[in-house]
Amino acid sequence: MPSNYRHWERLDNTANVFPVIAGEEMTNTYRIETVLNETVDPALLQQAVDMVLSRFPGFDLRMRSGIFWYYMEENGKPAPRVIEEDDYPCRYINRNKNNSYMFRVTYYKQRINLEVFHALADGTGGFAFMRELCYQYLRLAHPSLRDRMGDNFSPETSLNREDSFRANFKKRATSSYKVKRAFLLSGDKLPMQGFGVIHGMMSVDELKAAAKSYGASINEYLVAAFVYSTYNRYGMSVSDKRPIRVAVPVNLRPFYGSITTKNFFVMVSAEFAPEERGKYYPFAEICQIIRDSLKSQITREHLEEIFSYNVGNEDFLVARAVPLPIKNIVIRLIYTKSALANTTTLTNVGNITVLDEYRSYIKMFRGFIPFSKGQEMKVTVMSYSGTLACTITSAYTDTSIPKDMFRQIASDGVEINVETNGVFK
Repeated sequence: MPSNYRHWERLDNTANVFPVIAGEEMTNTYRIETVLNETVDPALLQQAVDMVLSRFPGFDLRMRSGIFWYYMEENGKPAPRVIEEDDYPCRYINRNKNNSYMFRVTYYKQRINLEVFHALADGTGGFAFMRELCYQYLRLAHPSLRDRMGDNFSPETSLNREDSFRANFKKRATSSYKVKRAFLLSGDKLPMQGFGVIHGMMSVDELKAAAKSYGASINEYLVAAFVYSTYNRYGMSVSDKRPIRVAVPVNLRPFYGSITTKNFFVMVSAEFAPEERGKYYPFAEICQIIRDSLKSQITREHLEEIFSYNVGNEDFLVARAVPLPIKNIVIRLIYTKSALANTTTLTNVGNITVLDEYRSYIKMFRGFIPFSKGQEMKVTVMSYSGTLACTITSAYTDTSIPKDMFRQIASDGVEINVETNGVFK
């Protein structure tokens, strides 16, 4: 290969939309937080970022634009600078001011923050990088740990960059997306483009027992709690023509044995459409409706149908020949229509595990996604060491939906500790 050759790769099917719609108001930048049992040393954290990035090709990338598509290319510049957090989370990553990288690392007291532009990786891929970053930092901070563990990546960390959408695509399928406009939240916004964060910390075992009492999984139960709270707040505005619809990302890796660090998920939507405006629905009934809605969609056949439709559109010969500026206009229009078809998004990253040797140094993991066009309140779920963090991000001053959601969960016997980032005061 020529000495000036740079590795490049196509964007995966999901990633194609993010560079088109991203900007200051809709950043598409998600966050993963690690809270340690000790104060973060910024110099050691910078050293850890430098060391991990040099061996993690999936993050050593920059975005480029071609005639027909965006693509990613090996970056090779010095790692972005680690700084103390001094702004709202999930802000737009200006790549010109970030050595062209699509992620940033900040810290605050005992917390390490990794923020990732979604075109680079989904939450599973982002967490793979975050976990190795934490491991490396802790080895630098505790030489005895480094002596025992060495500096190699853990066996559970994948560096795979397969485009699993294409690897598992079978044939072009018909669309099964919801396109009818959903009920959308409204209200006074936080000043100065404020970004509200509410963490609800609870026992996984208590939450599992509460969900089981309704015959639901934890995910189904939490979606139902959000829907129930929203309907109680806005019932007269919700109807079968404007239903509450919650987008739920589904990780496709378990269905196909994939270990990619690229995006590999699809969205399904749980729908609640009241038969008559303002009718009272008890929580148990709403929980059953949501449970049935999700169970009917989360099957391998249906999920394959969704991403096969998406990949088929990408491969459509006419679409491939359309220049990028025109393609961007079309993608924005399609995205806006699909975004307004959901009231919110609830994403569950799942249970986070670390090697036993590191567990005593790490207090918790949390994560959250930014609000976006039409969806200015979102929910992210992540658990670690028996504690589940249900994090709600919001652009609104009104906190009645998060409060009612947590009250419903608490009424089912789950003790909840609530934290916020203080902007609601």
